[in-house]
Amino acid sequence: MTELRVFGLSFLLLAFTAFGNAGAVDKVVYGDDDRLDIFETTNPLFLDIARSTAAMIERSSLSDAGENVVISGDTLEQRGICSTAKFAKQITAAMCSGFLVGKDLLVTAGHCVRTQADCDTYAWVFDYNLSSPDKAEFSVAKSSVYRCKKIVSQTLDRATQNDFALIRLERAVTDREPLNYRKEGKIETNHPIVVIGHPTGLPTKVAAGAAVRSNENGYYFVANLDTFGGNSGSAVFDALTGSVEGILVRGENDYVYDYQQGCRVPQQCTNDGCRGEDVTRITNIRALIQTALDEE
Repeated sequence: MTELRVFGLSFLLLAFTAFGNAGAVDKVVYGDDDRLDIFETTNPLFLDIARSTAAMIERSSLSDAGENVVISGDTLEQRGICSTAKFAKQITAAMCSGFLVGKDLLVTAGHCVRTQADCDTYAWVFDYNLSSPDKAEFSVAKSSVYRCKKIVSQTLDRATQNDFALIRLERAVTDREPLNYRKEGKIETNHPIVVIGHPTGLPTKVAAGAAVRSNENGYYFVANLDTFGGNSGSAVFDALTGSVEGILVRGENDYVYDYQQGCRVPQQCTNDGCRGEDVTRITNIRALIQTALDEE
């Protein structure tokens, strides 16, 4: 099964396997489901850093509407997820997630953008979120939509499982700030972290209540983050400072079949159970670190 088997749903499985990352698996809920919509998020730090996260959406899912762009997609329920599941009525438009690290530089997972063709097929959309509970149509300002210009650096290594991509956008982002990120060393084990991205392609979700579980590997650490396919490429932050520690890339199987309901539901694990979610260390992106050093 590939990393981008995402929803466990046949439609998206076919779409995501175009990227392929053999041996990787989905994501899951650990303990309580900590995912929150933007309108539910009260932590000002999380709200601030969420502005600099983006969704990778196929350009064919974006429609011109004057000064805005309308985002379309089937709901989770339409994809075969049980109506009792959290966010079942929300649309699923994003294929991966990403985050701003320079005025025109964005980081995502290496399996999300492997070729220039991938770069050309998808747009990067900021502000794809639920800002109020009664929001029915998802649209963003045209200024929030960016094309990928080129891949600056990309790695998808089967041996080390190193997985990242640094891409250049078509133009500079001027209405939000690049995120701060770790440039040396590594986060401590058990340190609190938060992930912001697009689980199962949904509008932006903020999921805190997690911590670093395993920290020995030089390329990635393991955490109990509530993440799903579509979160691939999401920024994983130090929950206390808002600094980026890494990129969500792999994890446990997302959904399991509920035979009583006849549909899929999120898999549940204890906070210290299942395999955990793998996070590529941001310090692995040498081109990014060198850029930061050159600017100092």
